[in-house]
Amino acid sequence: MTAGWRPVAARAASLLLRYPDDDVLGALPLIRDALPELPGPVAEPLAAVAAHRCAGDPGRLRAAYVDQFDFRRRCSLHLTYYTCGDTRKRGEALADFAAVYRQAGLELVGGELPDHLPAVLDLAAADDSGWPLLIGNRVGLDLLAASLERDGSIYRQAVDAVRALLPEPAPTDRAAVARLARTGPPAELVGLAPFTGGRL
Repeated sequence: MTAGWRPVAARAASLLLRYPDDDVLGALPLIRDALPELPGPVAEPLAAVAAHRCAGDPGRLRAAYVDQFDFRRRCSLHLTYYTCGDTRKRGEALADFAAVYRQAGLELVGGELPDHLPAVLDLAAADDSGWPLLIGNRVGLDLLAASLERDGSIYRQAVDAVRALLPEPAPTDRAAVARLARTGPPAELVGLAPFTGGRL
């Protein structure tokens, strides 16, 4: 298993990118206590999100989160959406993700899809098999960060912290980000029913 601070950073990022219910908000003191042990490029953006949540009214935090992530597809927290869109290929990608969780002996909770970024971060915190999923979906992370930046969202900071945990993107990844930023993800409204009940 990955040693040291990286699993702690992954878990903190997961919590800071989750819907701010009472349990998630209740973990803020633990997150803030852990951040000084992390490298600056990871700790500083996570600290900004933690401070935002500590200072915010829970009701307003929840409404803003829903507006940001549930009603703006370009800010989806589902990593395969960016490269697969609504196509059969995404169904295959979700099956591949789900297999990694099974091999790690972990179960998804609350009906989450296996490519949900907080869930993948939790996997990475618990098992090394989560890191290749994050690295392999760097394009989605970069596109999500760009969309959050355009919106002026504090959650851009949390995604930046995740990106700081990963190797620098390859030239092919940069090219894919530029291409998908122009064209958007593919569209073909089939193939997701086993995971979503026919809807996203």
